[in-house]
Amino acid sequence: MCHAAQEMPLLLPYARGPEMAPRRLLGARLLLMLPLLCPPPAPTRAHRFSAPNTTLHHLALAPGQGALYVGAVNRLFQLSPELQLESVAITGPVLDSPDCVPFRDPAECPQARLTDNTNQLLLVSGRARELVACGQVRQGVCEKRRLEDVAELLYRAEDPGDGQFVAANTLGVPTVGLVVSGPDQDLLLVARGLAGKLSAGVPPLTVRQLAGPQPFSSEGLGRLVVGDLSDYNNSYVAALANAQSAYFVFRRRGDRAQAEYRSYVARVCLRDANLYSYVEVPLSCRGHGLVQAAALAPGALLGAFAAGLRGVQAALCAFPLAELDASMERARRLCYTAGGRGPSGTEEATVEYGVTSRCVTLPSDSPESYPCGDEHTPSPIAGHQPVEAGPLLQLKHSISAVAALQADGHTIAFLGDVRGQLHKVARVPVAACPQLLDCSSCLQAQDPLCGWCVLQGRCTRKSQCRRATQPNQWLWTYEDSLCLHIQNVLPAHHPRQEQGQVTLLVPRLPTLAMDEYFHCAFGNYDSLAHVEGPQVACVTPPQDQLPLNPPGTDHITLPLALMFEDVPVAATNFSFYDCSAVTALEAAAPCRACVGSLWRCHWCPQSSHCVYGEHCPEGERTIYSTQEVDIQVRGPGACPQVEGLVGPLLVPVGWESRLALRVQNLQHFQGLPASYHCWLELPGQLQRLPASLEEVAGDSGLIHCQAQQFQPSMVQQELPVPIYVTRGEGQRLDNAHSLHVTLYDCAVGHPDCSHCQAANGSLGCLWCSHGQPACRYGPLCPPGAVEPLCPTPRIETVEPLTGPPEGGLVLTIQGSNLGRDFADVQDAVSVAGWPCRPEPSLYRISTRIVCVTSPAPNRTMGPIQVAIKGRPPGISTQYFTYQDPVLLSLSPQRGPQAGGTQLTIHGQRLQTGGNISAFVGSQPCPIQEPVCPEAIVCHTMPQASPGDAVVRVVFGQAQRLLLASPFHYTANPQLVAAEPSVSFRGGGRLIRVRGTGLDVVQQPLLSVWLEISERAAVKLQSQDPTPRSSCEAPAAAPQACTQLERGWLQCSSVCSINSSTLLLCRSPAVPDTASPRRVFFSLDNVHVDFASASGGQDFLYQPNPRLAPLHHEGGSTRPYRLKPGHILDVEGEGLNLAISKEEVRVHIGDSECLVKTLTLTHLYCEPPPQVPQPSNGTLLQFVVQMGNVRLVLGPVQYEAEPVLSAFPVEAQVGLGVGAALLITAVLLLTLMYRHKSKQAMRDYQKVLMQLENLEIGVGDQCRKEFTDLMTEMTDLSSDLEASGIPFVDYRTYVERVLFPGRNSGTLQPAVEGPGEEGRRAPVHQGLMQLSNLLNSKLFLLTLIHTLEGQPSFSQRDRCHVASLLSLALHSKLEYLTEIMRTLLSDLASHYVRKNPKLMLRRTETMAEKLLTNWVSICLYAFLREVAGEPMYMLLRAIQYQVDKGPVDAVTGKAKRTLNDSRLLREDVEFRALTLMVLASPGPGGPSRSNTALHIPTRVFDTDTITQVKEKVLDQIYKGTPFSQRPSAHALDLEWRSGLAGHLTLSDEDVTSVTQNRWKRLNTLQHYKVPDGATVRLIPQLHNGGGIISQSLAPSCPSGENTPMLEDSEEGGVRLWHLVKAPEEPEAAKARRSSLRDRERERARAKAIPEIYLTRLLSMKGTLQKFVDDAFQAILSVNRPVPIAVKYLFDFLDELAEKHSIEDPETLHIWKTNSLLLRFWVNTLKNPQLIFDVRVSDNVDAVLAVIAQTFMDSCTVSEHKVGRDSPVNKLLYAREIPRYKQMVERYYSDIRQSPPASYQEMNSALTELSGNYTSAPHCLQALQELYTHIHRYYDQIIGALEEDPVGQKMQLACRLQQIAALVENKVTEL
Repeated sequence: MCHAAQEMPLLLPYARGPEMAPRRLLGARLLLMLPLLCPPPAPTRAHRFSAPNTTLHHLALAPGQGALYVGAVNRLFQLSPELQLESVAITGPVLDSPDCVPFRDPAECPQARLTDNTNQLLLVSGRARELVACGQVRQGVCEKRRLEDVAELLYRAEDPGDGQFVAANTLGVPTVGLVVSGPDQDLLLVARGLAGKLSAGVPPLTVRQLAGPQPFSSEGLGRLVVGDLSDYNNSYVAALANAQSAYFVFRRRGDRAQAEYRSYVARVCLRDANLYSYVEVPLSCRGHGLVQAAALAPGALLGAFAAGLRGVQAALCAFPLAELDASMERARRLCYTAGGRGPSGTEEATVEYGVTSRCVTLPSDSPESYPCGDEHTPSPIAGHQPVEAGPLLQLKHSISAVAALQADGHTIAFLGDVRGQLHKVARVPVAACPQLLDCSSCLQAQDPLCGWCVLQGRCTRKSQCRRATQPNQWLWTYEDSLCLHIQNVLPAHHPRQEQGQVTLLVPRLPTLAMDEYFHCAFGNYDSLAHVEGPQVACVTPPQDQLPLNPPGTDHITLPLALMFEDVPVAATNFSFYDCSAVTALEAAAPCRACVGSLWRCHWCPQSSHCVYGEHCPEGERTIYSTQEVDIQVRGPGACPQVEGLVGPLLVPVGWESRLALRVQNLQHFQGLPASYHCWLELPGQLQRLPASLEEVAGDSGLIHCQAQQFQPSMVQQELPVPIYVTRGEGQRLDNAHSLHVTLYDCAVGHPDCSHCQAANGSLGCLWCSHGQPACRYGPLCPPGAVEPLCPTPRIETVEPLTGPPEGGLVLTIQGSNLGRDFADVQDAVSVAGWPCRPEPSLYRISTRIVCVTSPAPNRTMGPIQVAIKGRPPGISTQYFTYQDPVLLSLSPQRGPQAGGTQLTIHGQRLQTGGNISAFVGSQPCPIQEPVCPEAIVCHTMPQASPGDAVVRVVFGQAQRLLLASPFHYTANPQLVAAEPSVSFRGGGRLIRVRGTGLDVVQQPLLSVWLEISERAAVKLQSQDPTPRSSCEAPAAAPQACTQLERGWLQCSSVCSINSSTLLLCRSPAVPDTASPRRVFFSLDNVHVDFASASGGQDFLYQPNPRLAPLHHEGGSTRPYRLKPGHILDVEGEGLNLAISKEEVRVHIGDSECLVKTLTLTHLYCEPPPQVPQPSNGTLLQFVVQMGNVRLVLGPVQYEAEPVLSAFPVEAQVGLGVGAALLITAVLLLTLMYRHKSKQAMRDYQKVLMQLENLEIGVGDQCRKEFTDLMTEMTDLSSDLEASGIPFVDYRTYVERVLFPGRNSGTLQPAVEGPGEEGRRAPVHQGLMQLSNLLNSKLFLLTLIHTLEGQPSFSQRDRCHVASLLSLALHSKLEYLTEIMRTLLSDLASHYVRKNPKLMLRRTETMAEKLLTNWVSICLYAFLREVAGEPMYMLLRAIQYQVDKGPVDAVTGKAKRTLNDSRLLREDVEFRALTLMVLASPGPGGPSRSNTALHIPTRVFDTDTITQVKEKVLDQIYKGTPFSQRPSAHALDLEWRSGLAGHLTLSDEDVTSVTQNRWKRLNTLQHYKVPDGATVRLIPQLHNGGGIISQSLAPSCPSGENTPMLEDSEEGGVRLWHLVKAPEEPEAAKARRSSLRDRERERARAKAIPEIYLTRLLSMKGTLQKFVDDAFQAILSVNRPVPIAVKYLFDFLDELAEKHSIEDPETLHIWKTNSLLLRFWVNTLKNPQLIFDVRVSDNVDAVLAVIAQTFMDSCTVSEHKVGRDSPVNKLLYAREIPRYKQMVERYYSDIRQSPPASYQEMNSALTELSGNYTSAPHCLQALQELYTHIHRYYDQIIGALEEDPVGQKMQLACRLQQIAALVENKVTEL
């Protein structure tokens, strides 16, 4: 049961038979539990779920599994049956407005605001295992979520129509609903009120579909049509259902004639999806207002009513369902057959809600013939006669929820009132009887379903108790408030020595059968019970069956249970006592203990026995128990006992004393002489003294103990010693009360004469000088040794020794013989000759005097004197000085009003007095000890407001003010920014903190609280700071880490104050074993969390970085040999997690190694060019400093560079020639060996070795270039954070993928010609019918097969039609997927018969093109979120590297490339220039104003003018998509020199150099443009001189604009840039056609010189990381694999299994052809598909090599290379095996991952279907598709007519209708 505040169950007797009136039964008996007045205890197991700061609105229970779903504001919770949170879905807040339809672009709804999403409807669809949740936002659209995990969204309409607006979009307007199970699918019945101006068209009651293409749509289903809903304003309360009908309870007003609101219930047949059966009737709870809540109980509708819409007086009414249904049937019959009029002619039923239908007169059997209505029956029907019921219950609080159930013949209703806030949900099992383990909890739970089954001993429902119908067998809380219990036990206890009978009184004992019996259980002993009515007699167990008494007790208590079989019926406790054990409990008074106990024990005084019988042994008197009556000698007062001491009470130690005690009740011993003894319990011994009895009158007497001198060891002044008397042989007389005699010793506690004379006079203590002077008992001191006067007072210490002249200082004097009472010293103290007034409350006899000094002149000095009358005065050896303290200054003079400033008060003689206190204004300033003569240090306290405050120091009663320099309280410092927010655990990272008023802080700290283990806490306890011990000692430095309470640790670092707005802090180091819990700034008393200062960014600690030694093999001792000018590459882990490259310091010796690049695993630094000096020792150590983390990676040794002058030039030439000859010889040998097949493997290994040597040779160059590249990429990453990666939008992506090579806007609708406007409607209608016809799977498959069967239908046509189908069916991707699966299955069957390895090798069929399109659509999100970033970084890295060298603008060859055909082999001299480009300060663009920015741009002097313009545009429009930039051909480059020198530069002009028919393109070198020149881009003059608009650039990338050589011949003149293209006569071209010459040419092309191969290897090595990152993103399964890939691979596995293909190589080829080669290779080669970028020809050539490497990595054949291998295969020969392993692992991991379910794939496809919503484009695709249908119209019609199923579906006819509408298949939309 889920409740808001309290539960209020109602019990209604259930109707047993049909003959009893239902209304009378429902109101016959009412039993109400009010837990508010008498709250019952909580059930044994009540579970709780709490969602703080969240309002809960709806609950739903999953059938069968018990999971509970809670709809709240902005949240959906999934709870287990124990209310443990299993999942949560975040549903808001969202950007929304109730006045706007759902939108994607916020610009469509300017009034949109962040709006909380309140759950309006929460239902469970059991058949589909889905949760339906409808919120308030987006016009109340609904979504479907998976029952097993609500966080998983199954469906949400991305662009919903008004037919999918479900819930009310206004808070407070309720929405109710039901999920109804139909024969084929579940339907949703929803009722809602009027809300918002956009909801007027939404009917109040609708039937909606839950499945199908448009879930939650009401298209084709029933709607409650209302003329004007605002006239009625329905407000729905509940939606309920039984097996046949659904009931909707609501409030509404009538039409305009009825303005007041009334309560109604409407009924609809569950199988009526059109609402033909709608009938409603009014409800009346006899004057109790409107219905507020409702529930269906068995046989009745329960309704909670309240007076008015906001009424608080509530009532509960029950409406029998039979009466409700009868009233509705009557209204329906009257409206069907009698025009709505009753027998009297009055109108009793109408058709409501302002619709045009009316009540009719159909045949009289119409209600029976159409029980749920039909199209011809009137609807909606409203009866006028209300169904009335009287209130069963009236409450003072409005009821908000009603629930009901039936159990054990009772209908039980649970009511929830509105007093509680729905912040906690408790789920208490309604019938949790078995959890109540005893009768009391069972009855106290007040659960109406539970009762106590007596003979079964369980809390059960009545039906589960076998004898529940018999009296006293089943106890119910509403009839029996008490459990079965033992009311009385006689006797109440029993002696353990004898067996006896016990009688139990058990009222309402159940009656047993003749052969059944009860028995009594005394613990483990069973005794048969004899029952007579309520009395039960049992025999107690014998003594040997009873357990022993527990130690220290005189009885044992056992549970006594009345048992039926093994079930306890009633129980109590019963005690068995032992009188002989009673006396052992009270040794000082055994008789009193015996007769005064709870038991019936008696005392035998002569034998000293405690007995349980009636009398003592014969002849012995008996003292009876106090429980006996009518006996005189009874109770403790009759015992023989010692009354007390007669004298003396005080006994001095060492003096002989005689003790006497009074006794009474000795008559019990008359005639029995015996001896007496006194016993004293001295410390460590028991002393026995003989005693005599002196009888006195009556039964009293005196016991006289023998005189004795006591000499115990005394450690205290008085020692109480217990005393007692025994008679005879150890028979102890009772002590009436505690008796003791007090021994005392005068020497103890009286160390001197004054103490001795001040002792109590009754002790008789005197100061005795005999022998060693001491305080003694008077008679023990010889008469002449008594000293009447004490010695001279002795002063030992005086504090303080200084004081102010004003006096009033409290002075403490300690010593001995300082008086015996205060009167002795009252006027006896003087300080430096001036009186000092003693304080009586602080005086301690003889040892301490506390006095207050008197005023005296300044600088008065003298001893302290104590003069007691009659004795010489005592004078101190210490002198006291009256001195005047002076305050001079203070520092600092200001601090924050929060306090915490360490204030130093400077002055003179400040160490005056002992009680010094400081104040700042009215606030105390606690002083930090010690106080020094010239300085007092204190810490300011918080002040209410800023301002000045006077500093005041109080010395005793004197005070000094520092009026000249008051302390100024400033406003508290504020922090507004703090960065960075991450550090290594070693700390030391510089944190910049910005704020205001920071310079007033004295010691700012950055602190972190850490939770540490106990072991670490023990180690750190010794680190606590110690305070300064003296004024000379320096102040203790703050400890880095200090121990806090609860096992926590605080680590801090002191910040430096840079200015009033900037703090520089170092992150504190934290132990590795500690867990940071809070990071904050301590600004004196102002504490600011780091997250508050940094705008919500928490501070994060990362593990310390780890760096590998420079020498991996040789460890840290072997020096690393470093070549000058080489870049150092250090490997490690987690290097950039918490630091930037600018913060890292790397040192080699005493010089710095400049950090160029820092990545997660690599650090690149540039060593100093000159050999540094070692910082210590003889070796240069390589040290990396990251904050506090210092890593020594080993020694470094510089290699000496060769001295060129030492080697002659001739020798160098000779060596070079020799090396060339040697290399030539090696190459010749290699060419000879390659003809030998036996040497193939050796050749392969040799090539690999040579390649490896070449790579090692260029390794240093690669590292340096890679460092520069990483620096550039790091800057690029920073730029991308602001601008983002320029992805194309989804629509552009789809069009580029589906129609490659075609211009953008291909599918734009054609412009209509004149007179064709009238053709638009029929063509549009025909194309829509074609769209619907494509939804027929048979038609679509027939169309595809027919088209592919036509000989003239080319491969290009097939791809084009497949793309048109993909676009036309984009909104139905589930259907398109099904078509693709069918076609691929057919394709597999075709290739299996031929060669299965050839399948999907090319794109020859429409199935293969559909697969390409499908994969591209499904992987768009993966491209953007995962693979896009590394691919974009690879593209930019390639562009950067290509631009680092010259590029020939004519041939397209570049110095830096991976493609040997694009390699510029000639050595071209070039020089880098930096041009200052003038650009406007706006978002970018050419400069048109005088206020322009200067943007530096790096170019080469060999660049053509067009190349320069491209680089300038790249720099100006950095971060701008390429399509939004102007074209370089629309702009001119203008060189500005001086004030008036403007020169327009161009590739060709009159200054171009032409020689021998070769014209060279102009370059910057040609124009002699210097470094640092100023240029700008201006509009070309032939474009009209207008300002270049930033419109879309041409869709086709301009690339390098490389003209073909044939096209560059103009008038016999050929263009060239860097190198001239080889000139070849026509005759040579003809000769080249022979096969042998072609082979020779191919071989020459392959024989690339080694010097150029090193250029390629250098380029490859520099780009290697980016290639690896791109391949890793594509082939990694660390992230979830796209579901489409898993789905596709699973389908291919199914095809292989279906066709019994077990060859793994075949399956590998299928997967490679379907995904890696079909999609990824195309994406790698054509990045413009996904990015809005310019891809030059050179970049495209490099990407082609990388894509070819990816293709080689996907093959299953072994990859071997030789000298004849293509260069790209040589370049990546070492990497391709590793990439192959990545592909194999990728396939294996996907195969082992969980399968992708059909439902999950459909959900993903549904979400994708709404991405492309361009209706005109889809319409144009249909029109183009129809042109293909028109070409083969007859063949398609024939194929459709030949198919039997197609004939039944009339597919050919439908196509003919489409043809008739489109008219000759030629139209312009």
